Amino acid sequence: MKVVLTIAGSDSSGGAGIQADIKTFEAFGVFGCSVLTVLTTQNTEGVRDIYPLEPGFIRAQLEAVFDDFDIAAVKIGMLYSEEIIDTVADFLEERGEDIPVVFDPVFVSKAGSKLLSDDAREAMQRLFALSVVATPNLYEANELLGYEFAHTASLERIFSLPCSVVVKNHLVEREGRALSVDILYRGREKNVFDAPYIDTTSTHGTGCSFSSAIAANLALGRGLEESIGRAKRFVYEAIKAAPQIGHGAGPIAHRRGGELCQ
Repeated sequence: MKVVLTIAGSDSSGGAGIQADIKTFEAFGVFGCSVLTVLTTQNTEGVRDIYPLEPGFIRAQLEAVFDDFDIAAVKIGMLYSEEIIDTVADFLEERGEDIPVVFDPVFVSKAGSKLLSDDAREAMQRLFALSVVATPNLYEANELLGYEFAHTASLERIFSLPCSVVVKNHLVEREGRALSVDILYRGREKNVFDAPYIDTTSTHGTGCSFSSAIAANLALGRGLEESIGRAKRFVYEAIKAAPQIGHGAGPIAHRRGGELCQ
C-alpha cells in the first residue's frame, strides 16, 4: 500500500486540515500519515484560536515518519509561521528528494479566518521549489502571485515558478451554465478542469481535500493532469453528497466522493 504524508494543521470540527486529508487518502486507497503543525479551535463558522506547535517537535514528527515509512507523496497545508515553514522546507530539502510534493498555500479558511501570520508570506516562496504543483485558490493566487483571471501580464510570475500551479475556484458562465473552473499552468501551457458549479455552503475543507486527492493519485503513479482531473471530480461528488451539518460552511462527504470518482 502506498503511504502519503500530510503536513498540516488540525481542524477540531473534522472537515478540513489533517482530518480532511486523512479521509481523502482513505477514499483513494492509500495510507495516510500526518505531521501536525498547528492546533486550531474551530467549527464550520470559523477559527476561534490557533496554537502553533514548536518547530523542534514538528521536525521530530517528520523524522519519526520518514524513519519508518517509504513516503510516496507529500501534501503540505497550513504551516502558519515563518519558523514552521523553514522547519518543513529544511527537512524536505534534506530527505524529500524525488518525492512529489503538493503545496496548498493556505491563507484563510472558507469562513474567512486568517490562517497565515504576516511574517510568513515571503518564506512560503521556498516551498514552490520543493513542489510538483501548488494549488492556490483565486484569492491566494492574487495575494501571493499577483494573479488576475484573464490578465496576461499577471501570469508572468506564475510562468517563472519552478513548479506547476493550479488556480482554483474560477466561476465561469458557459452556454448558460455556471461552471467551477480550475486552471493548471504548467510552464506556459494551460489546461482547464471544470465541473458544474454547485450553489452550496458545504465547502469546508474543499481546498485541503483537493490537494490531498492530487497527492494520493500521484502516489498511485498517475500523471499530474490525470491526478488533478480525479481530484476535481472527487471534490465535486463529495460536495454533491455533503451531509448538511453545522451552522456555517459545512463539510463534504469524502467517502462518497471517493466511491464515485474511482
